[in-house]
Parts: sequence; C-alpha cells; structure tokens
Amino acid sequence: MPHEDRYGLPLSTASDAAAGAYREGVDLMLAGWTGMAEMLERAMATDPEFALPHIARARVHAFYQQGDLARQKAALARELVAKRGTERERSHVETLALAIEGRLPEAIVSTLRHIESWPRDALVLSLPLGAFGLFAFSGMADHDRARHELCERLAQHYGEDWWFLTMAGWAMTENGDVARGRAMTERGFNLRRQNAHAAHAVLHAMFEDGSIEAADRLVDDWIPSYDRAGILHGHISWHQALGALEHGDAARALAIYADVLQPSVTQAPPLNVITDAASLLWRLSAYGHSVPRELWLDADATAKKLFPKSSLSFADVHMALFAAATQNHAALTTRLAAIEQRLAEGKLPAGLVVPAIFRALAAFADEDYASCVQTLAPVLGEVVRIGGSHAQRELVEDTYIVALMRSGELARARAVLDARLHRRPSLRDARWQAAMG
Repeated sequence: MPHEDRYGLPLSTASDAAAGAYREGVDLMLAGWTGMAEMLERAMATDPEFALPHIARARVHAFYQQGDLARQKAALARELVAKRGTERERSHVETLALAIEGRLPEAIVSTLRHIESWPRDALVLSLPLGAFGLFAFSGMADHDRARHELCERLAQHYGEDWWFLTMAGWAMTENGDVARGRAMTERGFNLRRQNAHAAHAVLHAMFEDGSIEAADRLVDDWIPSYDRAGILHGHISWHQALGALEHGDAARALAIYADVLQPSVTQAPPLNVITDAASLLWRLSAYGHSVPRELWLDADATAKKLFPKSSLSFADVHMALFAAATQNHAALTTRLAAIEQRLAEGKLPAGLVVPAIFRALAAFADEDYASCVQTLAPVLGEVVRIGGSHAQRELVEDTYIVALMRSGELARARAVLDARLHRRPSLRDARWQAAMG
C-alpha cells in the first residue's frame, strides 16, 4: 500500500520507517517542537533517495540562518525529486526551495499555485503564514488580511486539524477578530499541547485582549514541558516579559531577559535572537526603566555577527534599535545608506517606512523627540509592511507615543492612547494616560 503523509498525500518512498520518520518530522516542525531535525535526518538516512525529508531539513537549516547547508539540501532535493517524485512532490520541493533561497515573490506565486492543486499540503501552506512568513516579509500593507482570507478559503480542507486551527486562529487574531481567533487557537492547542506555535498564538490573543495574568499563568504552567532548545522557547518567554512590563515590573523583565533571551544564553534562531533582545531592551528604556549599558553592548556585538549586512526589513529595524541605543552613529549611517540604495534599486519591499523608522529611532535616542514625532507621524500606517506580529511592531507606536509625551504634545499622545485603549485594555497605556492628567 502506498505511503501517505498525515494529510493523505502520497509519498514517494517504499520504506515504512522513512515515511513514518518524515511524517513525525513534519509534525514536529509544524508544532515548533524539538526533535524535528533529528527525525528528518532519520528519514533521509533510511531512504536517501526520498526527496521530501531533504527539502524539509533544508527549511530547518533556513530557520537557523544556515544558508549554505539549506541551499545544498534544497539543490539535492531538486535532483532527487526529478528522478523519483510525483508532480505534487516536484512542486512542493520547488516552492520550498524558492523560499529557502530568499526569492520571495517567486515563492509566493509558487505557493499560491501549489495550494490551488493540493490545498492539504500543510508544509507548503505554512510558508505564507505566521509572523515571519512569506506574506509578512513581502512588504504587503495588508498581509494580516491576506493570511486570514487564505485560511478562510482553505478551512474546508482541514476541519479540526490541530495545526490549521493554530495558524488560522492566529491569522484571525492578527486581523483584528481577537475573540474568535483566540477560541480557534485554543481548540488547536487543546488537540495537541506539545505545540509551541499554538501556545504562542494564544499568547498573542491574550496580549490583544488584555489577559496579562492569564498569559503569565499559561507560560508558567506550559513552558516546563518545552525544551530550551525549542525554536520558540525564548520568544514565548519574551511574551511573559512584556506582561511584566504591563505591570511596570522592570526587574522581572530583566530577569527573564538574563535567563532566556540574552544572546549568550538563548538557543533561538538568529532572527529571534536579535528581535527579542533589541525590542525588550528598547521597551524597557523607552518606558523609563534603567537598562545596563553592557546589556546593549553585549547584544549588539552578537547582532552584528548575525546580521552584518542589510537583509530583511524586520531585521534591519531591530539592528537600528541596537545602533541607536548604543549611539553608534557610524553603524546607523552605514546600514541606512544600504537600505536607501536598495530602495532606489526597487529592492526594498517594505518601502519608505524603513528609512523613516531608522531616522526616528536615531532622533529618539538623541532625545530629539520633536524630530522623532515629525518623522514617524506620516508613516505609522505603513509600519505593518516591515512584517512581524502586531505585538512586535507596536514598539514603533510606543516610541511615537513616548516621543509625543516627552516633546510636550500631550493632546496628540492622549488621542493615540485613547484609540489603543478603545481597541484593547492595557495597564501600561492606562498609566501613561493617567500621568498626563
């Protein structure tokens, strides 16, 4: 009997062991759980001519910015699937390879074409979803809506599948339907508790609906079951640190940083390493808490090694946080010049908002709050184009609000806070509002 994946799609292997290891490896990847690489390696060793474990393993390499290894395995997968693979598997390999190679526009076209024919190919469907997915990093201003609409269109093919409920619920939450999104994600989480993406998605919904204490309990209760090597272990703790800041508890946020997020201790993928560290330290400082300078300098040193050149706009913005906070004007100027060159060449999908954020952050760090406000105000509606989640991007709006308050523009700051508090409760926003009288 032919082997199939968990979604009923045929697999071009005669080996029971290879098929089983591949199925398990993909499930671990879709859950963000440890052991995915090892399970895919087992499938590759059991049937070296089976292409799909090679391309899945390449994707795991790409998560950890192991570009050479990722591209090598993608190239091998292309060779193998051409010799022994179905039409679906050839399209599957090609689509993932395009994403791995950073060819985002082509990867998006290939993904959408592929899922029209094979809507239950979950690994391909996962590509445009999530905060770091193809849609988020495409420069689209409506990627929140695009993810949600894609999931709505394909929901009929998945039913109560734990992975699909996780991602569709998160997409719904990010698109503004928080109550329904939380309920859907919690259904997926309850179907498979060993699912870091579900825990993460529930935390996003709790961030949006103001359930700070519930989020804190969730992390405390659940994270002991999740190895520190898990791809989202640090980022889930980052959410708990945000909750501490809601209560104004800087000491706890810094303790979480030291335990899990500091680059010298974290086992997270490179993009999470720099974004979680920079954004938490910047928030602490912007909210008026003291951040030891050595924390910035240590994290900045790691960040420069991981992202020495301009790359994803989301990464570049966080590199700007490091440069601004450490008053490294040379680093800021150099990266800004590279970004503006990419913009001039039509190679910066997120567009003008990226250099604007750079300039605003530099002005904020120099205590030129009026310039920060003036630079950010026209582009606030475009910040979504840098990618990431709403909780991550809110840092830019926080900077804008603090700059308004520090430059004496209290009426404008109050208007922004009123709008945010109307959308969701926030202890921090309420404190800021009260401080303005």
